[in-house]
Amino acid sequence: MIGGGGLQLSAPPTSAGFRLYPPLVCELTKQGQRFLFSLAAAEEPSSATGLLRKFVASSNKHLYTVIKQESWFSWNAKLAAEVIAVLYKEEKFDEAENLFAETVLKLEFKERDLCVFYCNLVDSHAKHKSERGFLDSCTQLRKLIVRSSSVYTKQRGYSAMAAGFCEMGYPDEAENVVEEMAETGVKPSAFELRSLVYGYGQKGLLEDMKRSVVRMENEGVGLDTVCCNMMLSSFGAHSEIQEMVSWLKKMRESGMRLSVRSYNSVLNSCPAIVFLLKDMKSLPLSIGELVGDLKTDEASLVVELLKSTVLDQVMVCSSSELKLDLHGMHLSTAYLVLLQWFHELKLRFAAGNCATPAEILVVCGRGKHSSARGESPVKDLAKVTIARMKCPLRIDRKNIGCFIAKGKTFKDWLLHRLV
Repeated sequence: MIGGGGLQLSAPPTSAGFRLYPPLVCELTKQGQRFLFSLAAAEEPSSATGLLRKFVASSNKHLYTVIKQESWFSWNAKLAAEVIAVLYKEEKFDEAENLFAETVLKLEFKERDLCVFYCNLVDSHAKHKSERGFLDSCTQLRKLIVRSSSVYTKQRGYSAMAAGFCEMGYPDEAENVVEEMAETGVKPSAFELRSLVYGYGQKGLLEDMKRSVVRMENEGVGLDTVCCNMMLSSFGAHSEIQEMVSWLKKMRESGMRLSVRSYNSVLNSCPAIVFLLKDMKSLPLSIGELVGDLKTDEASLVVELLKSTVLDQVMVCSSSELKLDLHGMHLSTAYLVLLQWFHELKLRFAAGNCATPAEILVVCGRGKHSSARGESPVKDLAKVTIARMKCPLRIDRKNIGCFIAKGKTFKDWLLHRLV
């Protein structure tokens, strides 16, 4: 019940009805209001219990320490690690130490579970950038590693510390952990070595990042798209456009597929394209115009991207429908992919390599994941571009996150378009 500016919760409903406990009191926030409405709408006891557990996992930690004692609450060490990290961040060290001691007491005779808890704790402190908590948890984890004979404990523990140091911005320390790991007879895995690539790249230590890549290759750990995306992002963050071009060529020559994230990482680092996107009504409307407007380095970058198979990954074609899906694309990526799509479809239709589908569909989304919910920059870009091209695509009445057109109408327009 609500009163006096606060929120009182009794126990969750059970199959036998409501069990009464002393009320829990907390400030009624917007989160609390949303929680109450959801709880009131729950039709089944199990649904209400699930909502309570979810609320506890994301709400005031004082509430957590009280409610976790109830029999219906599922205690787990990962949640405890996250709570401890938040308490550290809020400088509530006594409460954090109490919860830490309680958790260790539960797990002290289960080495693997204790190791997982310490690793979760290292990860949570690193995520919250809590240096004191991170170093304290590394000390505890290292003690467990030293006294353990388990390969699992050593592998998992060193891995967590290496990733944590990289997340905290100390890749040199992470590399020391990897060296220590190797000295104990545990071979560093792809995860630890890729963490070093990420850590050095994030700090802008690009030569160390490239050195880490050479080490990966020397140790038989192959590069993958995720690792290369990290490198592309790091080069881009420091305006190393030629390095990005070189790595894109290396990826293509090795047969490695680019992804939408590769496009995002690269194009967000192209200042000329980012500048052009500030005025959608003046954007070049063809690949040729765009490349002609760019400086040599950025033009080379775009040309290299166009040699990838990303367009085929986001386009589905059948006799009934030809669909382009722009989900997951940043604005610069959606812009280039749209131009690439128009260009490629015109070539395929003209060569007779693509049957005329019954319907053309461009999926932009409704902006559910945008910074301003309900406003989709990608949809706005597509709308302006389509209007300027006098393209027959129109917003779908059944789904406002899509543009739709009859296949024959779209094909005829595209084949007669001058550029």
